[in-house]
Amino acid sequence: MKETASNFIAKSTDKAADREHRRKINFNIGKYNSVVPIGKQQFSDVNLARERAKNLKWKALETLDNQLETFEVAITKRGAKVIWAEDAQQALEAVQKICEEKKCKTLVKSKSMVTEEIHLNKFLEKIGIESVETDLGEYIQQLDGEAPYHIVTPAMHKSKEDVAKLFAEKLGTDPNLTPEELTLVARQVLREKYTKAEVGITGANFIIADIGAIAVTENEGNARLSCAWPKTHIVITGIEKVIPSMNDLALFWPLLATYGTGQRVTVYSTIITGPKQENETDGPEDMYVILLDNGRTNILANEKQRESLYCIRCGACLNACPVYKNIGGHTYATAYSGPIGSVITPHLKEMDQWKHLSYASSLCGNCTEVCAVKINLHELLLENRHEAVDEGNSSFVERTAWKMWKQGMLRRKWMNMAGGATKNWVVNSLVKGWKEHRGNMEFPKKSFNQLWKEKYGNR
Repeated sequence: MKETASNFIAKSTDKAADREHRRKINFNIGKYNSVVPIGKQQFSDVNLARERAKNLKWKALETLDNQLETFEVAITKRGAKVIWAEDAQQALEAVQKICEEKKCKTLVKSKSMVTEEIHLNKFLEKIGIESVETDLGEYIQQLDGEAPYHIVTPAMHKSKEDVAKLFAEKLGTDPNLTPEELTLVARQVLREKYTKAEVGITGANFIIADIGAIAVTENEGNARLSCAWPKTHIVITGIEKVIPSMNDLALFWPLLATYGTGQRVTVYSTIITGPKQENETDGPEDMYVILLDNGRTNILANEKQRESLYCIRCGACLNACPVYKNIGGHTYATAYSGPIGSVITPHLKEMDQWKHLSYASSLCGNCTEVCAVKINLHELLLENRHEAVDEGNSSFVERTAWKMWKQGMLRRKWMNMAGGATKNWVVNSLVKGWKEHRGNMEFPKKSFNQLWKEKYGNR
């Protein structure tokens, strides 16, 4: 616990002082902020749309078992195979078994946060399978040996000069190439990978229960190529991605596009209902859908935290969070960063190891304000802190300090006994750690209570 938390503090301290990093992030988030209001104009009442989306996710999660069974029955009828994975290891073993059956040497995959969650690329590398990221941002990150920086825009922290330098080092290109030229280079490399790959892997933005399908939304067409070109298509998705009906996409797709990138709708929106049918000429011969739990039912069983499963991974809360904008995505050291990551990671992993993320928040509420499905993120962060203490994941010194604070706050006379100078000494000198990342706390010589009494007496 101490090591994980201390690493986070060390990295966040370093990043917060990195002005060049802040400049890049502010530039890219500034572009996002300029287009989102335009995207919202497609809704006659955007707050009502968010409320309806939240209610639909509530319905889906409250009946999750039935929704997933309905999905399985429908998609299985069209030849797809559904695999239930309780944890990351089961999901990875399922992928390995399929790849071995298909004699896979090269695998292409589209952008998928759930594959980052289970560390799929590292696993495939260990068993001798080349795994190629086909999303441009993910491809850049893979070339650089880095994890995605952001849920939606994986290479947000890199400038065009950074990418040009990276391509020159890894691919031998001219270091002065423009973004358009760099994109063409990536396209040429990746198109060759598509033709060689025996297996393609995608995630799923939504699992559509009633028709038995997955919905994928993207801007580059790489997901469509990853699922259609190789002979075998594997979908890896969290069980919480389910929505009740295909008709619900009319609401969720525009919401995801607007809050994710400021678009009215993304360039490519695909509904996949199974492998190639007898009367079809395009598509994979085999399709597998791996439904991953990996801690999600722990959240489902928690009535207060269940709401966090409504998340549609738009990334809006990351872009709004003052902490994320200062310390960056990699500092969180987990697949899901920002406010939503801070909420769900302690439940997907171990509370005692990851509770520190719930304190990486100013509790300003901006994440809740911008959430596409109105998740009360700042309240869930507080709930995480409460649960961590209830479960005994706090030190004796911390518990003692808060008990003393409580006793003092309940007794006005005790508080008045300590003047401003005494309070300054307690916070700035006696309490260890306050000044490590903060300036001096300066209390006024007299409290508000004392000033009130001097002016108005006891009335």
